Amino acid sequence: MRPTTLFTGQWADLSLAELLPKVKEMGYTGVELACWGDHFDVEKALSDDSYVSEKWALLHEHGLNCYAISNHLVGQAICDNIDERHQAILSAEIWGDGEPEGVRQRAEANMIKAAQACRKFIHAKPEALKDINHPAVVNGFTGSSIWHALYSFPPTSQEYLQAGFDDFGTRFTRILNEFDKVDVNFGLEVHPTEIAFDIASTERALEAVNHHKRFGFNYDPSHFAYQGVDYVRFIRQFSDRIFHVHMKDVWFGHGDGSVGVFGGHTEFADPRRNWDFRSIGRGDVNFEEIIVALNDINYAGPLSVEWEDARMDRFHGATESCAYVKALDFPTNHNGLFDSAFDNDNQ
Repeated sequence: MRPTTLFTGQWADLSLAELLPKVKEMGYTGVELACWGDHFDVEKALSDDSYVSEKWALLHEHGLNCYAISNHLVGQAICDNIDERHQAILSAEIWGDGEPEGVRQRAEANMIKAAQACRKFIHAKPEALKDINHPAVVNGFTGSSIWHALYSFPPTSQEYLQAGFDDFGTRFTRILNEFDKVDVNFGLEVHPTEIAFDIASTERALEAVNHHKRFGFNYDPSHFAYQGVDYVRFIRQFSDRIFHVHMKDVWFGHGDGSVGVFGGHTEFADPRRNWDFRSIGRGDVNFEEIIVALNDINYAGPLSVEWEDARMDRFHGATESCAYVKALDFPTNHNGLFDSAFDNDNQ
């Protein structure tokens, strides 16, 4: 059975020391550590040798493991057109004076450091916790200089869009080369506002980095489903690049008909909305098909619950989501087809 972990990004208002006993109580076997709050500090991990060992000691104390860190907030600033919204999600050091290209360059440098910190962290993992053969992964976002051109009006040429993919390719090829030096994979969470947000744009993003072996995906079905993208096809099409998996649910085709897929500038949980993130098992994602597809591609890494449901208490929701995922997951068959026992040679 795959580890069932909790992504700590939505819990960064709690210190890791406060959160971990609750994670264990909710039934999880591990965490995916966010690089914000006090959950995982990239700079401290690199500068203080005791930092990563203290993190492992805290995890081990609560019987929890970790297989990935996530640097989404910094990643968003690497290719984005920077504005005042980014200041709210970036450290003062990365934001600096807010000059856009300076912000992008400092974000790029931090992402490279995240790979180095991840390698140091995973290398320090106690023997008792080395229970699966899973590559070191930094999950995150890329941002996009062309997201604002999602709808092609004023008329948008392919040359204009290609310039955005080229910008991403230049910046992230530098990053991925540094990831390769420390044997760490980058898992893009394909997502609206990123350079890749559906299957077609994912194919184009891969081309932009020349199919770099360190560029893959933190698969999350919720971001495809409400767009009308085949989220099971994504697993099969990019089977060799599924580096990590988020389990998150969404419902769609709801609301009162006044708000569409683009969200109508409404807040989550507005009853008019066509779609909203839901606690796992309460939305419209078919997780049975996802588990089958993951088994078919021999994905053995963690199933990391990214819990989001604006209508529900998060401890209740994360607890029921853990139980749902554990009940749904099942090991791959390694004993041959079920009807092989009919063959005389096998009797």
